[in-house]
Amino acid sequence: MCLIVFAYKVHPRYRLVVAANRDESYKRPTAAADFWEDEPRILAGRDLEKMGTWMGVSKDGRFAALTNYRDPKQMNAVGKLSRGELVAGFLRGGMASADYMAGLVSTGKLYPGYNLLVDDGKSLYYFSNMEGVAREVKPGIHGVSNHLLNTPWPKVVRGKKGLGELLKQDAADLEQALFDLLRHAEPAPDLELPDTGIGLEWERVLSPLFIKSEGYGTRCSTVLLMGDEELSYTERVYDGEEFAEKRFKLPLS
Repeated sequence: MCLIVFAYKVHPRYRLVVAANRDESYKRPTAAADFWEDEPRILAGRDLEKMGTWMGVSKDGRFAALTNYRDPKQMNAVGKLSRGELVAGFLRGGMASADYMAGLVSTGKLYPGYNLLVDDGKSLYYFSNMEGVAREVKPGIHGVSNHLLNTPWPKVVRGKKGLGELLKQDAADLEQALFDLLRHAEPAPDLELPDTGIGLEWERVLSPLFIKSEGYGTRCSTVLLMGDEELSYTERVYDGEEFAEKRFKLPLS
């Protein structure tokens, strides 16, 4: 993923509300969200190059999602492990959020830069191997793109603000409203752009919530609404202006 905005223990019905965009090369082979044949408990899209994932849930209500940390020095990292396995590893296992994240502190250098969120149904944790500290996420509205949690990049600020407004308004169709938010494609003003070492033109291209460029952009959007007894997981995979949608509802025990 390249943008995740989420509300944790804010909504009266959903303990976790997530709206996320995955940005990737258009050529990278990917499977749409579904239950994995080799891991039937996991519901997620799948990167068919490394066989990991960027976001998913399990049948028992576990959640995990990941973004890359933008660092030009690591874009072509050789000999590093796949970050997508970190999401799959949490979803297929039974470790508590805190324990899983604590175990990653010593392995951070094995992976290119990343941000990881995991929730075992009891607690939500965040870890970045660029920071090296596992932290429990407090109730509230949060966002992460390709820097640390709640770094005020324009897309994170806009996404958090939009999510907060939708929750205050108690939008009748929250899911659709979140997908509309994720389609915001207007670049940020130059004065608000971060400087991550990729040049001004690419900073502009990557600044909206929804990215479009010649060979790279937003491949899919996902909305997760997790209650105490049921979760809904909807993914839209884009092909130009069109999209294919897959919807799932899982009972939670």
